Amino acid sequence: MGYHVAVFGAYGHTGRFVMAELRERGFGALPVGRDPRRLAAFGLDHRVASVDDPASLDAALAGVDAVVNCAGPFASTAPGVIEAALRAGIPYVDVAAEIEANLDTFAHFTEPARAAGVAVVPAMAFFGGLGDLLATTAMGDWTSADEAHVAYGLSSWHPTAGTVAAGVVSRERRAGRRVRYAGGRLEYHSGGELPRVDWDFPPPLGRRAVFGEFSMADIVTIPRHLVIPEVRTYMTVDAATDLVAAAAPVAVDERGRSAQTFTVDVVVRRGDARRRVVASGQDIYAVSAPLAVEAVRRILDGRTRTSGVAPAGEMFDAADFLRALSPAVTVETVSDRG
Repeated sequence: MGYHVAVFGAYGHTGRFVMAELRERGFGALPVGRDPRRLAAFGLDHRVASVDDPASLDAALAGVDAVVNCAGPFASTAPGVIEAALRAGIPYVDVAAEIEANLDTFAHFTEPARAAGVAVVPAMAFFGGLGDLLATTAMGDWTSADEAHVAYGLSSWHPTAGTVAAGVVSRERRAGRRVRYAGGRLEYHSGGELPRVDWDFPPPLGRRAVFGEFSMADIVTIPRHLVIPEVRTYMTVDAATDLVAAAAPVAVDERGRSAQTFTVDVVVRRGDARRRVVASGQDIYAVSAPLAVEAVRRILDGRTRTSGVAPAGEMFDAADFLRALSPAVTVETVSDRG
């Protein structure tokens, strides 16, 4: 293949999965980060760089074909790494789940990336990227819909330190307010507990209690390119409770994956018609690696549908992209009425 890809934050939890995925697919993988000792542990050529030092980022990205940013909180790292990618003229992909960081990427880099002719794909991960691909696939030939629902059925959720830190930054940036996408715009509001409802996941998960308005990056990525005025995301109550406990994930197989399993159930509605696509797999952090690396591969191969900054479902052929994720992700169209 001959492509060389830099991974900023390579020694983080998700970064290690991305490094392994790149090498398995025949890419040259270049670990980049602030800690030379942890970088050296890969036993590969590596480059030390910090977002506080643009010159170090320029040196780190010299001679590579693309960069994947796995270092959170992305509110802090994404701007600097994107700017370095634009200076280098190479594609940028990140795995940001932070709503505010993704909003910043669209707000600040859409025009510069288009002018530079550089592809920038934020939220190319389990949260944001996968839901967007599923919603785009469910839409099919529809040009608009009334609602999109993304329900996350996680068997458990043991967050990484990066997830916890990113959550703190996000809450601080919105002053503890909740956010949802309704009426064609983001709404921020305070007070009250998250609403609880029951969601009927496909078997074997079945009916589960979920938190409504458990907003994730999907409320940024989906309405960015799909005409859907209501985008709602849900999380199983048990998984959200685990998140508060903040116990780190534990590897159970040779790939370093945890025992966590997931179901992502996406329903789009237009009038009385509903379309539903479901994805399932193991370990939300591990599955972000094939999502990010497949995105890089398609950008470098020229299999994109637009330029500049775009979410996964706009940048790529969503249905084809999902097929390429097998066997890491199993995708099924449960119903297609209308």
